[in-house]
Amino acid sequence: MGLDLPLGSDPAAVRQRIEALEKVLERSFSVAGQPVGLDAIVGLVPVAGDVVSAALGLYLVWEARNLGISKFKLARMLANVGFDTAVGAIPVAGDLFDFVFRSNSRNLKMIRRHLDKHHPHTRIIEQ
Repeated sequence: MGLDLPLGSDPAAVRQRIEALEKVLERSFSVAGQPVGLDAIVGLVPVAGDVVSAALGLYLVWEARNLGISKFKLARMLANVGFDTAVGAIPVAGDLFDFVFRSNSRNLKMIRRHLDKHHPHTRIIEQ
């Protein structure tokens, strides 16, 4: 993919990493005109897929914790990942649910709001 992601712990580096991860997990490619990511595809593999998907979702929560996001928002983020994992573990129905409920996108939205408020210099203007 040619991504050159920074390894630093500064807010700008974290923003680049989590936005790239969210894109890979939730909207890496298109199927029948709908954006689909690794989260939904890996979730098709019983048990192991759900574990990998949850671990990657928890990485976003860990980065948010390191940024100093509030405990309430961390709890909401954990609930998003937990709900996605629990429902996604249900055969067939959970796989369909993974295409609709995008916990990583929801969590990224919370992190972006935090970064925009507390670290406005990291904001990226999209064209």
